Amino acid sequence: MTQDWPRPSDEEVRAYCEQGFREDRTLSRLLREQAAARPDATALVSPSGRLTYAALDSRVDRLARGLAGLPVRAGERVLVRLPNREEYVLALFALLRVGAVPVPVLPSLGPAEVESLARTSGACALVVADRYGRSDPRAEAVRIAGRLPGVRHVLVAGGPGDSPARPLDALYAPEAGPLEEAASPEDLALLLLSGGTTGTPKLIPRTHADYGYNALASARACGVGPDTVYLAVLPAAHNFTMVSPGLVGVLASGGTVVLCPDPSPTTAFGLVEREGATLTSLVPALLPSWLDEARRTRADLSSLRVLQVGGSRLDEGTARRIGPELGCRLQQVFGMAEGLNNYTPLDAPEDLVCTTQGRPLSPADEVLVVDGDGAPVPPGAPGELLTRGPYTLRGYYRARELDALCFTPDGFYRTGDLVTRSADGDLVVVGRVKDQVNRAGEKIAAVEVEEHLLALPGVRAAAVVGAPDPHLGERSVAFVVAEGPAPTREEVRAAMLRRGAAPHKVPDEVRGVPGLPLTGVGKVDKGSLREREGL
Repeated sequence: MTQDWPRPSDEEVRAYCEQGFREDRTLSRLLREQAAARPDATALVSPSGRLTYAALDSRVDRLARGLAGLPVRAGERVLVRLPNREEYVLALFALLRVGAVPVPVLPSLGPAEVESLARTSGACALVVADRYGRSDPRAEAVRIAGRLPGVRHVLVAGGPGDSPARPLDALYAPEAGPLEEAASPEDLALLLLSGGTTGTPKLIPRTHADYGYNALASARACGVGPDTVYLAVLPAAHNFTMVSPGLVGVLASGGTVVLCPDPSPTTAFGLVEREGATLTSLVPALLPSWLDEARRTRADLSSLRVLQVGGSRLDEGTARRIGPELGCRLQQVFGMAEGLNNYTPLDAPEDLVCTTQGRPLSPADEVLVVDGDGAPVPPGAPGELLTRGPYTLRGYYRARELDALCFTPDGFYRTGDLVTRSADGDLVVVGRVKDQVNRAGEKIAAVEVEEHLLALPGVRAAAVVGAPDPHLGERSVAFVVAEGPAPTREEVRAAMLRRGAAPHKVPDEVRGVPGLPLTGVGKVDKGSLREREGL
């Protein structure tokens, strides 16, 4: 039987284990051990209330029994599309406990993207919220299930309304003893979603052993322990919020996770004061509103020790404002769901923290910075970042045709990030090699948006590029060649949303042009296009 993705060799796994670079426990076991050691400590705070470690572990057991009774079987994939609410954490760990494979999906994704992910992963169930903004996730999930015979269950956190979906609350079994673990450390734990340049979803296979190591090593690098109170501001399904160190790293270390229902500084500052939050994580696009609010808030932010910023490059000017204006230490984070995490050390000088994006997490992380021919570049020179290590994937899930493009023959992942590396190993992100826009930490495949543009009446050619933006990191600019007047941004937005695209993928700017420059082999020359258009 062909494996669904390439794995490290048995010899590599054994060497990583012997050196302590993989976990010998499942993610569910990490939670179970903390519940045994700290049963009465607060594990989770959400709009629904507070759960101790003992209560959280018991509720996970009860939900896991209900899921097993549906049945959801070990190894089956389940899409989890929930915002920052208690049910996300419960569903995540309950699925892990029965040996199923959660596929965390950002709630902001459009229905077309969710359906594509369900198809690619072979999902047997969808777990959605009863509402999200103005959308109706229940109705969307039911329609998707109707088109995909493999989706047997639609489960709703909240009321199912008049849909045939089943309420998640109805699955909780009566109180019972601990459920036996159904997975082993080297089994597939989660499928994470990657941005990419192919226009199709790429699923990242992460095992219990590598993701658990990622979480706990990150927790150590970030000073996380039982006294940590982590405020989850970004979507819980985001890898940054999950494991850098995120909710998995904090719960595995005995700390408290506080779920913030929205990223507004007013909401977040109130929770910092009420819960005594010590650590939180943001993308650069959120910082201006946080810094503005900090000047006028009456909330007590003195408990906040560390603010992590990642997802896209943080400019030095904003970085230097964080300490004086928010009263906490900045930690820059540069990572990817594919694996490699980098952190600025908590004891690093301010100049280093404000101007670099960190150092590799693990002593076993192998990092190369190479030129276009694959040759190493000297320290300080820009090049593409390649990486290999104990928690970095060796290939995508059910996408062997992409592996030759995304990995070197000896297993290094081509990140597509253009970086410089100092002699001491500090990385600075200077751009992207791959054809995608890194907008506020979300990777937008240019070809995917171009396909939407080309579907518009009268559009003959389209190209999407990223342009520097002080708040978003990059904004997306679409160049359109049309038979008549070019569509406006409002027209593009309406058309893309009708086609099921996520709102953040709508171009920030749409320009009509008479033609697009081409390379010698007939491809759009985006470098020349940027230069011609002054980007």
